[in-house]
Amino acid sequence: MRRFLTEHLGVFDPNDTRILVSAFDKAWEAVQASGVIFDKAKADSARAILAKHIIAVAKDGERDHGRLRDGALVALAQSNL
Repeated sequence: MRRFLTEHLGVFDPNDTRILVSAFDKAWEAVQASGVIFDKAKADSARAILAKHIIAVAKDGERDHGRLRDGALVALAQSNL
């Protein structure tokens, strides 16, 4: 997540960054808890989908941790990864 945030320096303050990273971590934990198994390349792709979704909606003003996490999980499900 932090790697993707470096592409958006100055957009998010430290508190926003903590919210986004936490939402990403919780989304990834949910993916892992689901039992799905990805090879490294697909895991990297899945993590990128989660991160990019969270950043995109946060740029539109969303800061609710649950909505960020849940939206990212929906984006991943819709990606057909």
